[in-house]
Amino acid sequence: MRKLPPIMVACLALAAAAACGSDSGGDTGSGSAPAASGAPSAAGGDKPLAGEKIEIAAKWTGDEQANFEKVLKAFEEKTGATVTYASTGEDTGAYLGPRIEGGNPPDVAILPQPGLVQQYADENALKPLSPEVQAQIDQNYTPYWKDLGSAKGQVYGVLVKAAHKSLIWYRQGAFDDAGAQPASTWDDLIKNAQTLSDSGVAPFALCAASGWTLTDLFENVYLSSAGPENYDKLAKHEIPWTDASVKTALEKMAQIFGKKEFMLGGSSGALQTDFPTCVTQVYGQKKAAMVIEADFVAASVGQSGAKVGEDAKIMPFPKAGDTAPVVLGGDVGVAMKDTKGAMALLEFLASKEGGEVWAKQPGYLSPNRNVSPDNYPDDLTKQLAQTIISAGEAVRYDMSDLAPSAFGGTDGKGEWKDLQDFLRNPSDVKGAQEKLEADAAKAFKK
Repeated sequence: MRKLPPIMVACLALAAAAACGSDSGGDTGSGSAPAASGAPSAAGGDKPLAGEKIEIAAKWTGDEQANFEKVLKAFEEKTGATVTYASTGEDTGAYLGPRIEGGNPPDVAILPQPGLVQQYADENALKPLSPEVQAQIDQNYTPYWKDLGSAKGQVYGVLVKAAHKSLIWYRQGAFDDAGAQPASTWDDLIKNAQTLSDSGVAPFALCAASGWTLTDLFENVYLSSAGPENYDKLAKHEIPWTDASVKTALEKMAQIFGKKEFMLGGSSGALQTDFPTCVTQVYGQKKAAMVIEADFVAASVGQSGAKVGEDAKIMPFPKAGDTAPVVLGGDVGVAMKDTKGAMALLEFLASKEGGEVWAKQPGYLSPNRNVSPDNYPDDLTKQLAQTIISAGEAVRYDMSDLAPSAFGGTDGKGEWKDLQDFLRNPSDVKGAQEKLEADAAKAFKK
């Protein structure tokens, strides 16, 4: 995913393991996990995929690759198949494109953005998922996730790994000094910001030079204030950015953007601060009290010398409306060959059993609602997993990653730039809406 450099991924895995002192060892849980309904089984000791060779391609390297290979090993032991892993690097499209054109794609690919599912489906590069894989999706995921992995009336993808983006990280020492408590509502968050500001510390370090952090902030406020149905409509540009629901969300954001004392360095300082520098400002330099970003902040917390769960704590993103927002990023598994092995591997990855094997490794969150938080190796991840389960049907995917990249994923253009401009001039809500709508209309027409 574009929002997390490889070194940060590796650090996150180490940080999660070190932060809580857990010993994940080499235990994948494959020996004790019951067979998932519909997942490949080895009845009577037989290996149903003995002799089958499967290649799977994904972006992960280092610790993330090592952890995923433990999941693949559990599948091999269960089925008798031999699985080969190929790393695509960060540019998945650049790796897969030539292989697709050459007629030699991997059996299974893990895509970092749902938009690639649509792209490859349009190119006839994907195979519809088998009824057995779809049965696992129906059993373990909400209908939203099934729709997200579908194109042209066919189901092609299953979300296998999640990033939790509905968090606010705070520095416990700053909260203690100011007498502040974690907020459960947006109004409480703004009151806390004032309390922290009055105590002499900047409430927020914003990473606004990295425009995607502002899209994450908007998505959480919008999902909570406008609700999941409007979120889906705006994500597809079925309602315009000039809609009243967008105005409400931007006005709430302006409660932070409009007070220079709420942001370290004011709006100018925020716009010159990238990710993860803002995390360092909170935990390394102790110049601010909070940073609004995803679970992968844990990696930078560790690099700043703070400890997750002690000085560095999290609160769920406060409700700005009727919905408790849970926005996820994540990776989608697809079949590029219609083979028994490809479908069996995706069936395993979509199953409760496969999710539980993976959940025992650090640096992983499952979007599978039947993977119990008890499987995770540390308290922080257990807490994050529970918020995904508790949110139920209201969980949504990162809106900017669903949009055409010209609008939702390009530095200095589209939504990234428009929200940066809004941070510079938060009094002009109408002007911000008009810019967002003009850029969205242009991108969605292509």
